[in-house]
Amino acid sequence: MTAATHSTLFPQVPDTADAVLDGLDPEQRAVATALHGPVCVLAGAGTGKTRAITHRIAYGVRAGILQPSSVLAVTFTNRAAGEMRGRLRQLGASGVQARTFHSAALRQLQYFWPRAVGGSLPRLVDRKIQLVAEAAAGCRVRLDRGELRDVTGEIEWSKVTQTVPADYTAAAAKAGREAPRDPAEIAQLYAAYEDLKRDRGVIDFEDVLLLTVGILQDRHDIAEEVRAQYQHFVVDEYQDVSPLQQRLLELWLGDRDSLCVVGDASQTIYSFTGATPDHLLDFRTRHPGATVVKLVRDYRSTPQVVRLANGLLAQARGRAADHRLELVSQREPGPEPTYTEYTDEPAEAEGAARRIRDLIASGVPAAEIAVLFRTNSQSEIYEQALADAGVPYQLRGAERFFDRPEVRKAGIALRGAARFGGNDSLLDGAVDLPSQVRAVLSGEGWTTEPPAGSGAVRERWESLAALVNLAQDFAAAKPDATLSDLVAELDERANAQHAPTVQGVTLASLHSAKGLEWDVVFLVGVAEGMMPITYARTDEQIEEERRLLYVGVTRAREQLHVSWALSRSPGGRPNRRASRFLDGLRPGSVTTAGRTGAAGSGGVERGYTSHSAVAPRRRSRTPARCRVCGRTLTDAGEMKLMRCEDCPSDMDEGVYERLREWRETQARRSGQPAFCVFTDKTLMAIAETVPDDEGELARIPGVGVRKLHRYGADVLAICAGQEPEAEEDED
Repeated sequence: MTAATHSTLFPQVPDTADAVLDGLDPEQRAVATALHGPVCVLAGAGTGKTRAITHRIAYGVRAGILQPSSVLAVTFTNRAAGEMRGRLRQLGASGVQARTFHSAALRQLQYFWPRAVGGSLPRLVDRKIQLVAEAAAGCRVRLDRGELRDVTGEIEWSKVTQTVPADYTAAAAKAGREAPRDPAEIAQLYAAYEDLKRDRGVIDFEDVLLLTVGILQDRHDIAEEVRAQYQHFVVDEYQDVSPLQQRLLELWLGDRDSLCVVGDASQTIYSFTGATPDHLLDFRTRHPGATVVKLVRDYRSTPQVVRLANGLLAQARGRAADHRLELVSQREPGPEPTYTEYTDEPAEAEGAARRIRDLIASGVPAAEIAVLFRTNSQSEIYEQALADAGVPYQLRGAERFFDRPEVRKAGIALRGAARFGGNDSLLDGAVDLPSQVRAVLSGEGWTTEPPAGSGAVRERWESLAALVNLAQDFAAAKPDATLSDLVAELDERANAQHAPTVQGVTLASLHSAKGLEWDVVFLVGVAEGMMPITYARTDEQIEEERRLLYVGVTRAREQLHVSWALSRSPGGRPNRRASRFLDGLRPGSVTTAGRTGAAGSGGVERGYTSHSAVAPRRRSRTPARCRVCGRTLTDAGEMKLMRCEDCPSDMDEGVYERLREWRETQARRSGQPAFCVFTDKTLMAIAETVPDDEGELARIPGVGVRKLHRYGADVLAICAGQEPEAEEDED
């Protein structure tokens, strides 16, 4: 059971096909009964999309229209696939394949590889980053930890967009990607990585899709065999499909149109991995006769939370924003979102921990509270604050529940106790199922009270406590259940990765929180420089950051607490400000950019172009404002940098060093001090901005008309990675 499932743990299986439709609203029912031809479901956050598509599959199976083994439902995470399998089982539709794209492809690849290629399928590498490091060493390229991660990300993006090493430079430029190293160097590392993989006879995660696509394209007999097996396809989170996944889906389908896709362009937050909402937005163009259903009734969040979510998107721009869905809350009114400004980040973490402790004391379950942040690096300070406050927590994104060592050991112990029954001394005095489970798990480290502090000991206890709670719910739903019945239930859940709820406050990044929900959500660190993140510069990147905040807001059912800190550490300069995304939405603020108002008919707004999107460095500099935190700048040096001295720098070190060398040459030629060419601050500002044309260069303080005319061509050449035009030294 995930935190996103807020329903009875063990519902009764519907008696008939028609009973599967009970409780669905008109739009959900329309989805469930649209079993023929292409179907596109545009589903806003909290509108019950998983409920709609699982009831659709179950209704088709129970009505005899769909054969369970002929249905393939694909999504993007093991958790989502496990939840789908769990729900289908509860609806009496066992036997349906619900998998991730990679899991489905790997299964097919393992089956068909001996016939298509011969021999055994090459070993799948667990972590490609080590191979990338070895490839870099072979190319005599030094990468620090951050660069190694970023280069690995570029290789992954290249593969899911079906870009080979020779085409990387052009493809990255066309896509507007900001490469972590020189594009030609990344192409070299990419090629070396592929050679290394080939020499060692291994494949990576992306190869699973690429090889499956290759086999289905080249072997029509195998493609037809797959199509004979799977006749009906359902794709969840369709806005996150990459070009490679779309190609695989097309090969699975062939010339058929028995396809149902579900998605929301406003929740596109993985474009850095190659995901694009274009396939969702173009679905009706590719399938003119498609049935299109919009789900806008929000059953998750209160009207107050929904109002904030709609307000965020009302200021958005771009194609996804033009297709936004205006949510309509179906909940009773609740409290208004709170907005809190703290002096520094430790104070913000302590403030959140105090509020959470008070909420738990008032009766809110810890598992119904989440702290969400932009980057994983923000987690540590909240872990410490919660531990200091005596609040249990769990980290989202850790290994899967049933793969945890303590859970596996507990399963073995429960299975042994079920086998020996009354002969097991552990069960002496245990009169019912919950007490039997508590007795067995006490031998594995479970206690009635949680251990003090945080860390691995606490996490193990939380896992065992989740099993104890599941046993209590199972016994309440099935009073006659035995220990053997519970073991069978755990086996089914493990196969489906249908995990129970762990009793602890969830700490998660906004990306990993997608698809989940809680009664109370704390959105922390919502300040300029973090939301949007500093390196989000283009219109598209800024809009994706807005959508990421929208995803965070829509995780909350009842209470939403938004906070930010004025400085990073105690005693630091209080030069941060709340995220621009909150302008006009939080009390006391005004809208500084974007459009407002309700969505038009069909949730579409027109008349806005991408060049008008918010971009700090394109703004007027009267008065000058920090392009990271937005604070008004008064110091001359900071005004040249266009940021506060202690705000994060995104300077291209390579460009800066080349500019310094060039400046020394210019100073020597002109016989004047180097700062007369450009000051250090101006060079830093150029290396941080990396202008593409004279217009951008001219907007940098310290680059006047005279210097632009004299040095502009050289500076732009250096920024473009080229050599400035050579000049003869004067005698």
